This record gives sequence, C-alpha cells and structure tokens, in this order.
Amino acid sequence: MASSTPRVQPGSFLTLHYRLAGPYGDIINTFEGKPSTLTVGNSELSPAIEQRLLGLEEGTRTQFEIPAGEAFGERNPEMVRWVARKLLVQVSGANAQYSVGDVVKFPTPDGAGQYAGAVKELGADEDGDGHPDAVLFDFNHPLASHPVTFEVQLIGVI
Repeated sequence: MASSTPRVQPGSFLTLHYRLAGPYGDIINTFEGKPSTLTVGNSELSPAIEQRLLGLEEGTRTQFEIPAGEAFGERNPEMVRWVARKLLVQVSGANAQYSVGDVVKFPTPDGAGQYAGAVKELGADEDGDGHPDAVLFDFNHPLASHPVTFEVQLIGVI
C-alpha cells in the first residue's frame, strides 16, 4: 500500500524550519523561532536547495552538504561596486551612516523588488560633510563560492 504522507513536489506549499550555514556559521536559522512558509519553484530558495527538497515526506528532518558554488554560484568580482553618495541618499536618506559589514537593501530598477549589498569599504569624504562620497558594496550572495550546509524539518506539505 502506498504511503499517504504528502511529499514535496514542484509547486508544493511548505511550512518548515531550516538552517543555512556556511564556513563561518549560520546565515539563517528558524529552528529557534517561528517556522517559514514558502512555495517550491518561486525562487525563495536556491534551485540547488529546492532540488534536494523534492520527494521528501512531510515530517522529515534531514541535512544536506552542498558543494562550494552549487547553492549560490561563484563569486563574481564585477558584483563588487562603488556606489555614489547621491544614490545612497535616494536609497537610505541623507543622514544614513554606513559601517563595514552593514547590509543595505536597494530597489531593483523596476521598483518591484530588492537586492542587497554588504558594505566592504567607505570612500573618502572629499567635501567634508561627514559622509563618504562613495561606498564599496559587495552584491554577491554571502555564501557564493562556499560550501553550504542546509538543514530542514518539513512541518507541513500542501
């Protein structure tokens, strides 16, 4: 007799706890709080992670080791860019302060979405206004070019 336990397939709506970690520790971990909900195939997780979820039964708790570069691609040096103060004022306001390591969200050109960049370096303050004239951002995913550990507990599969 076939199991009636729901299995993950493309388009499944999932309620789950998950932990995503790289070589320097956890990037996200929902096991201590509220579970996440997502739909398989909506690009809420990387394709490499979604592929590993397919076929898992509701109630499964497992962990995957994903090779370097597979989950979030390779680092692209062209995605490390200087952003002018003029644009930063539009994004975060005139009084925004930045520190190395900060993550800043930018609107996509069409205004429909967002992408994030991590502050790598603060430029000079040539005009003496107390703000750098430009900030160096890394727009690569923080786990690009790194092996990834993905732990999941499937609470519900619809």
